Amino acid sequence: MFDRSGCGAVPGGPGACGEERLARACAAALLALALAGRAAAEAATSSSAQPPAADERYALHAQLTYVEQETGGFHAPYAGPQSLSPDEGRETVDATLYAGLRLWGGAEAWLNGELDQGFGLDGTLGVAGFPSGEAYKIGRETPYLRLPRAFIRQTWGLGGEAQAVDGDLNQLSGQRTSDRLVLTVGKFGVGDVFDALGYAHDPRSDFLNWSALDASTFDYAADAWGYTIGAALEYYAGRWTTRAALFDLSNIPNSPHLDPGAHEFQLLAELEHRHELGGAAGRVLITVFDNRGRMGLLKDAVARGATGETVDVASVRTFRSRTGVHVSAEQALTESLAAFARVGGASGNVEAYEFTDVDRAAMLGACLRGVGWDRPADSVALAFLLNEASAARQQYLGAGGLGILIGDGELPHPGSERILESYYQAALGAHVHLTLDFQRVTNPGFNRDRGPVPILALRLHAQF
Repeated sequence: MFDRSGCGAVPGGPGACGEERLARACAAALLALALAGRAAAEAATSSSAQPPAADERYALHAQLTYVEQETGGFHAPYAGPQSLSPDEGRETVDATLYAGLRLWGGAEAWLNGELDQGFGLDGTLGVAGFPSGEAYKIGRETPYLRLPRAFIRQTWGLGGEAQAVDGDLNQLSGQRTSDRLVLTVGKFGVGDVFDALGYAHDPRSDFLNWSALDASTFDYAADAWGYTIGAALEYYAGRWTTRAALFDLSNIPNSPHLDPGAHEFQLLAELEHRHELGGAAGRVLITVFDNRGRMGLLKDAVARGATGETVDVASVRTFRSRTGVHVSAEQALTESLAAFARVGGASGNVEAYEFTDVDRAAMLGACLRGVGWDRPADSVALAFLLNEASAARQQYLGAGGLGILIGDGELPHPGSERILESYYQAALGAHVHLTLDFQRVTNPGFNRDRGPVPILALRLHAQF
């Protein structure tokens, strides 16, 4: 296992929709899994033992995260309806309660309740690699309650080495075998299972920028808060893990509502290999997705605009696919230093459905724990992020089209969006961390006429 203390090892992500019909769908999914899981447990071989007495039967955890983020002044000769503004400040606050219960051998159920408040910069608009993963696509001035997760996880041991499992957010302490089959069903985040790098995946404990938390091209199924309903199956065998999943897309791209009948959906597959180089642990993941839903071709929207109509991709939507693939890797270099990277691509002729408006992306970074300066619970990290738009997307934005996050109204001089992010995270005790974060965004929204943008952030995070 990686020693990732202070370098963002906590899995998780943004929240979910709280509307009534999704709650009913989630409850139905949990009930179905409960029945199926109990039947599977009863049908298991007689060698399958019940959890040992030391296994945690239930758990309660909590977290609180506050982020204040501000842009400095930058060159902005013009702006559109989805442009980033100079000299703006915004804050977000969220508090989450995690409640877990062991149901039967290998099965645990989790409910997460969360209070959220605040907005991202410009209402979470203006940069394809948006600078705060704590900012959702919907915000409010007053706190509001959501149910980010409600799921059951069933684990079947298949032999191999016995492993101890530490209690954590959405994880009961206990034991498992190295070879195992894991089924997760209910309401949760795609990022809980897929593309989960230990050093660049959680905006509450490592990087803030969206392009560092997941591959920018990973157009994963989610509502406007980043969560969905579905099922994921994982098979662990030695150094290899294979994953496959089916998730519900939102009813229209970038919507707060999931498709009520799951007629629009995402298929996912991932292959992971764990290894050691010079005695230091590392791993490589290859992730592939296929979104099947009502999406528009960007060239069709531009063609409509040429006839005098508004350049609106929603007017040309039909049922089709948007696919993508990316490779992620992380490698411990010393006891306190690790490196990580991602590279990926997605269909550039189709509108982005859920995440952000990127067709090609790359990331390279490193994280150093403070062992060398007698602050082992502190960490400092640096990441270089590159986002690119296809020729079709550049033409669409140049014609005045709006993407999920960006749209300056014109794009006469397109370019690659380049982002540098660095943070220092200081431990203020066993459960509280304070982080100072700096980002520099060149060509925000793929626009060489605007920026570069300096962005400072202060993050306070407590976890129990």
